[in-house]
Amino acid sequence: MDKDQSATFVMGITACPDQDYARKIARLLVRKHAAACVQLFPIESVYRWEGKVTEEPEVLLLIKTTAVLFPKVTELIREMHPYEVPEIIQLPISDGLPAYLDWIRDSTEP
Repeated sequence: MDKDQSATFVMGITACPDQDYARKIARLLVRKHAAACVQLFPIESVYRWEGKVTEEPEVLLLIKTTAVLFPKVTELIREMHPYEVPEIIQLPISDGLPAYLDWIRDSTEP
């Protein structure tokens, strides 16, 4: 990382009920420069909601961004997400290919 060594990179995680919602959120995050990349994966989730164990197909989104932009990521997801309590999690990226981390930073700069 030649440019700004102080940038902290993170991966956000959320899940959507279907591919359409997932694509809309992914496109919005990238278009608004809140994320460099969003990957979508079909998954099966098992969780407790309102006292019942539920099993549902969902689409998992892995969101590459910076810690500084994660509040913006959260805000944009909350605006579009259909769930009452959407999963929005931030994980640190402790290391990575320097050129890839440069690309994340460059792609999220407005």
